Amino acid sequence: MARPQPGIFAQGTRSHYHLEFDLRPDVGDQAIVAALRGLREPAVTSGGSNIVVGFGPAFWRRLRPDDAPANLEPFTEIIGEGRRAPATQHDLWVWTHGTGEDVELDVARGVTAALVPAAVLAAEQPCFVYRDSRDLSGFVDGTENPPVEEALDVALVPDGEVGEGGAFVITQRWVHDLGLFHSWSQDDQERAIGRTKADSVELDDKPDTAHISRVVIEEDGEELEIYRRSTPYGTVGELGLYFVAFSADPARFDKMLARMFGLADGVTDRLTDFTHPVSGSYYFAPSLDALDGLLPGD
Repeated sequence: MARPQPGIFAQGTRSHYHLEFDLRPDVGDQAIVAALRGLREPAVTSGGSNIVVGFGPAFWRRLRPDDAPANLEPFTEIIGEGRRAPATQHDLWVWTHGTGEDVELDVARGVTAALVPAAVLAAEQPCFVYRDSRDLSGFVDGTENPPVEEALDVALVPDGEVGEGGAFVITQRWVHDLGLFHSWSQDDQERAIGRTKADSVELDDKPDTAHISRVVIEEDGEELEIYRRSTPYGTVGELGLYFVAFSADPARFDKMLARMFGLADGVTDRLTDFTHPVSGSYYFAPSLDALDGLLPGD
C-alpha cells in the first residue's frame, strides 16, 4: 500500500501557511530535484510542522509521467450566472501547518529558500483556525467532512491505480464581504448556508440555493465526498477563506463548482452572493513512495 503524505490528515494544528511557486524558465530537472530535496532538510521541517507538497499537472507529468493520472488537469476558469472563478494555476503548492504563527513563518521562509534555485514564489497566504473551526462568517466549516476512519478512502487514489496513495487537490482563495453577510438576518444567513449558525445542524427546509444543497451531491445513491482542510485568513482590510480539499477523483471538484456557479442547472450558490474566489489551482499531492522515487537516497 502506497503511503500518503501524513500532513494531509494531521489534526490539531492552528497555524497554516500556503505557498505557490512557478518554475524558473529553462530550469533543469536536476536543479528541480535538488531544490525539492531541500524540503526534507531539518532546517525546513523542524518545529513540529507538517509539510504537504502538491505538483501542478504539467510539472508532475514532467517529473513522474508514469505516476500521473490521466485525469490530472489544470484548473480552468469558470464563468457562470454573473459569477466567475478565475484560474491561477501554478507549478508547485506547499502547505505547512503546525504549532504557531512564528514557527510556520520560519518554515515558510525555509521552504522558499530551499526552492529559490528552481522556482519563484508566486503567491503566499498565512491562515489560522478561527474559534472552534469556524469560517469568519461564524458558521462551522467542514461539517460535511468524512470521519477520520473514512477520510483516506475519500481523499486518496486507490491502490492499483496510477498515482495510488496520492490525492488530487483544489486550492482557492475566497474573499468575503462580511459587511454584506452580517447585514442579513440570521435566518437568511442560515438559509444561505443550509445549517444553523450556532450548532451546525442541517436545515430540514433548506432552499435549493443553499450552499449545502449545491455541494452535497449524490450519484447512484452514493455521496460524492471530498476531504476539506480549509482555513480562514484575514486582516482588518480583507478577510476570507483559503479553500483546500483533497479527493480520489477530481471530477468531484468540477461537479461541485458547476453546481455552485450555476453551470449544472442555472441555480447558483447563495454563498457566492457574499464571497468570491480570486485564485484557483489544481495540484497532485503524490504518495511518499512516489516522492522517494523522485528523491532517491533520502
